[in-house]
Amino acid sequence: MDAAAPESLEVLVGRAAAAVGRAAIELLGGTYGRRVVVIAGPGNNGRDGRVAAELLERRGVRTVVFAVDDSPEVLPECDLVIDAAFGTGFRGVYEFPSTAMSPVLAVDICSGLSGLTGEASGSPATAIATVTFAALKPGLLFSDGPGHGGEILLADIGLDVSGARTHLVSDADVVAWVPERAPDAHKWRHGVWLIAGSPTMSGAAELCATAALRGGAGYLRLSTPGVARPAAPIEAVLHPVVASGWSAEVLEGCERFAAVAIGPGVGRTDETVEQVRRAVADMPRPLVVDGDALWALGGDVTAIVRGRTAPTVLTPHDGEFAHLTGNAPGPDRIEAARDLAASSGAVVLLKGPTTVVAAADGRCLLVRSGDARLATAGTGDVLTGLIAAHLALGADPLRGAAAAAHLHGVAAELGSSRGLIASDLAALVPVAWDSLAAGRD
Repeated sequence: MDAAAPESLEVLVGRAAAAVGRAAIELLGGTYGRRVVVIAGPGNNGRDGRVAAELLERRGVRTVVFAVDDSPEVLPECDLVIDAAFGTGFRGVYEFPSTAMSPVLAVDICSGLSGLTGEASGSPATAIATVTFAALKPGLLFSDGPGHGGEILLADIGLDVSGARTHLVSDADVVAWVPERAPDAHKWRHGVWLIAGSPTMSGAAELCATAALRGGAGYLRLSTPGVARPAAPIEAVLHPVVASGWSAEVLEGCERFAAVAIGPGVGRTDETVEQVRRAVADMPRPLVVDGDALWALGGDVTAIVRGRTAPTVLTPHDGEFAHLTGNAPGPDRIEAARDLAASSGAVVLLKGPTTVVAAADGRCLLVRSGDARLATAGTGDVLTGLIAAHLALGADPLRGAAAAAHLHGVAAELGSSRGLIASDLAALVPVAWDSLAAGRD
């Protein structure tokens, strides 16, 4: 993008430096009597820092610039340190000098972080804010990046980012991407059939069913193979299916449903694996595959899913991803999700602190809502129900899945800071939706 810009490098550096200067003055609360130390590297990141220092000097800020190779182990006392040592192309190991408790403003990304993966090499500074240019960098959103970057300030310096295929999901996106029910809608228009649960895992089915109803499904049919009356919300319609050979009945009766979800808590017996594989391969409706159903597909996921005629959403966590592909996602989680999406033809929702949702054509959406409160049993079942509801409402599979993940995280943020459980999360889904629709603070 730098090379394609019609402006010269000097112009781009000037714009970047001006953005850094504005952010610095905002953090300083003014210029009179303020002192700033800049650590400047040998590349364009360093040039941004040096020009920013000149701009601040002209505004009355006392500045000291240290080259990376000449910087002391402990920086002089100051009101702000600007980290312009290394940018997104950093390689190697870097130990940022001690700042003596002075706050740090990072230029584009904290020096010592990988711009691609967010992995730290050495000891990067922990910034209170980062001014990043043109677009977010993956390293700001993954691994060690969020813990070091502080508040992310995006500065437009005139680069053309229209070709970007990866985007961060916002509150407004969710509201725009999930259709409302039509005024003349009836319950069957947005019906979901859920195949979930087993004799010892009834909770997964109940959580998933509740979330689908809370997420907008007009009708929820729940079938737990071999269990006549599984635990379920009172609004769900129970539809018993036999323990052996149940896929035939599901395939025969699915046409009336807008979406189908399969997997939470169904178990891993040989019979279950066989039935899941048949159901997934031949299901003519939009399908969400989660939990034990992902286990059933295993390394044959591409062969089974690739030939499907209707959209598929796969929702693995890291362990399930490794079971499907033979390898853990690795540090570049965007690439990992894209590769599985491309090979399988499915939308892949790779769960994590930053959830990655990838389509087969390379489009990718990232979700940062939610926090460690989601690291509890059953929250994945809630997410599966939300995705199924969004598909039933007519959402595009990529956007519908990403919107569900974002809504899922917002619901967690609205819950108690301690002791939040998955059933609490399902109950908070409508509240979370209302907060997004109203434009939360």
